[in-house]
Amino acid sequence: MSSTRTSTPPTAAGSGASASAAFRAGRQGRGTVETSTERADSILRALLGAVHQVISDHEVTYPEFQAAKNWLMEVGEGGEWPLFLDVFVEHAVEEVASRSQQGTKGTIEGPYHLPGSKRLPAHCELPRRADEKGTPLSFTGQVRDVDGTPLPGAEVDIWHADADGYYSGFAPHLPEGNLRGLVVTDDEGRFSIRTIQPAPYRIPTDGPTGRMIAAAGWHPWRPAHLHVMVRAEGHRQLTTQLYFEGGEWVDDDVARATKPELILRPVADGGGGLVQRYDFVLERD
Repeated sequence: MSSTRTSTPPTAAGSGASASAAFRAGRQGRGTVETSTERADSILRALLGAVHQVISDHEVTYPEFQAAKNWLMEVGEGGEWPLFLDVFVEHAVEEVASRSQQGTKGTIEGPYHLPGSKRLPAHCELPRRADEKGTPLSFTGQVRDVDGTPLPGAEVDIWHADADGYYSGFAPHLPEGNLRGLVVTDDEGRFSIRTIQPAPYRIPTDGPTGRMIAAAGWHPWRPAHLHVMVRAEGHRQLTTQLYFEGGEWVDDDVARATKPELILRPVADGGGGLVQRYDFVLERD
């Protein structure tokens, strides 16, 4: 990953505020989760029991406890809970969900989705700057049911980082909607999207999440990937990420979200760009 960047990296606080606002906007109209008192009691007892066990096993001291309390307060005050939970916790929830799901493999959503992307036809180019850097990428495929039936009018909500690893809506130097789009499949469920190959990116490290990573001696990098949500009436929404074979951090993702089924192997198009086909298979609700 190149270390030369011409723009100021987004701050953890700025990214956290944007992620929090996007999450709350996306939750509107979804209602609340109905969980019985018995299940809440069971989950909370297990969670607290695990915390207590860690404290006992590792003989956590009062100064360490107070440092942890202060860190938790700073995460909340800095608006970094979406960042922390999406990077370090969501993959475990997704793995549980995937046990009962069919069709294309899913993975985490991450903190950088924004609702309301521009609606685009099946064969399109993602919005981009006139001087957008990066290797051209043609991403094509078809959306089908698990029985092979094409799904016309399905929505392929796609977003990704630019060639410097920044996301529009979270980096102030990028125009709104850059490299984001809601693509609607054609009568045969097909789509063809022209964009650029994204770069790996480092999660913001100037806040409490970054201090935790540094204290543990971890790295903050995610491999290059395309984010995709695929929706069709009567079918379960698919949320996934597609990675690039041989890319940096594919085998050492800080978010632990990569899966073998989600690795792309694009081929050269003969004109300096890349071509990749990937079909999405959705299961019925």
